[in-house]
Amino acid sequence: MNKICLYCLPFAGGNSYSYRPLQEILRPTEVQLSPLELPGRGRRIREKLLTELNALAADALQQLAQQNLTQPYALFGHSMGALLIYLVTHQLVALRLPLPTHLFVSGHRAPSQSRRLNLKHNLSKIEFIAMLRQLGGCPPEILQDAELMNFFEPVLRADLQAAELHQYHPRLPLPIPMTVLFGSTEQEVNYQEAAAWQQETIYPLIINEIEGGHFFIFEQTSQIKQIILQTLVK
Repeated sequence: MNKICLYCLPFAGGNSYSYRPLQEILRPTEVQLSPLELPGRGRRIREKLLTELNALAADALQQLAQQNLTQPYALFGHSMGALLIYLVTHQLVALRLPLPTHLFVSGHRAPSQSRRLNLKHNLSKIEFIAMLRQLGGCPPEILQDAELMNFFEPVLRADLQAAELHQYHPRLPLPIPMTVLFGSTEQEVNYQEAAAWQQETIYPLIINEIEGGHFFIFEQTSQIKQIILQTLVK
């Protein structure tokens, strides 16, 4: 039996290993989680970082186009990754390539929602580390280690710059069902901002409020696994 491939794009500062907990819990199921790697991190650490979201999406599209898209597949993106899979899917439509059967957009308000003014990518180093500590998702041992922070900080800043400065342009809604996930206590997205994803799909939107903050994906892997399986495995 062929598995359904779930291609994933990471949050700001993330890499192909960021989804390892979810990848492991899905391993014995009919869904195979396959993370894509962005430049400047993980297996592509020697490549130049990109600071423009459309450039990151073009890179992800190139990777995706090399896969066997004739088999059923879906896309999952958390935070910045949610915006990326949205842009990638519109490119797939434009190029008339095989489309995913489902989109999982996690931890990000709909792209049509107004951009917040408190930009994070240009904070001072002290403010930047304090923001990361409050947001969660970054291990304390990294935040407290100057050498590790010197390694990770440029990646985080580049990704945040790409996401925060991206300009939304209205597009026709996608002909693909969409599931939204967001944390019950996170400050990055509220219910109204999550519900606004409805204008990006012709199908009724599915919204899941998950207990936890912005990085609920690390804490609620069992629940997310069930959502994915119930959606993709018929």
